[in-house]
Amino acid sequence: MAIGATINKVSLNIADMDRHYYQQHDLTLAVHPSENDFRFIVRIIAFALNAHERLVFTKGLGAEDEPELWLKSLSGGIELWVDFGQVDEKRIRRACGRSEQVIIYTYQDRKSTVWWEQYREKLARHKNLVVCHIQAEGAEALVNRNMQLQCTIDDGALYLSDDSSNISIVVTPLS
Repeated sequence: MAIGATINKVSLNIADMDRHYYQQHDLTLAVHPSENDFRFIVRIIAFALNAHERLVFTKGLGAEDEPELWLKSLSGGIELWVDFGQVDEKRIRRACGRSEQVIIYTYQDRKSTVWWEQYREKLARHKNLVVCHIQAEGAEALVNRNMQLQCTIDDGALYLSDDSSNISIVVTPLS
């Protein structure tokens, strides 16, 4: 019998001074059995960085033709496509053709560096693509089944906290 997904509830209070976005989001997220806590928290960080009332998580790891997060227009077009990790060039090309903007968040230092060096020139032609690296050392300590998180974004700096921890997160644009 296969192991099923774990369901986590996340209450995320976002104060984004850079975009003047202040909102509470109550999220119910499935965590795939192959997903570790660090990748899960990266998903939450990416949500906070791009928060919008229409931004939603998709089926994620279980869907080949969908990103991890997307923002659709009221007419159904894809305004924002967000993926994580070392994404295949073919998938990125397809995403750039389908969406107004594509953001790839890398998060594994060594693997990301090798991937970026390999694809940097090929990806430079996509004018609607942004690649960023997330450094969030220790952020996986915030993960539990019922999370109450505060995210503050100010002057490009991101802080994620709960009742007992405050983690500084660095997001570095690569492209």
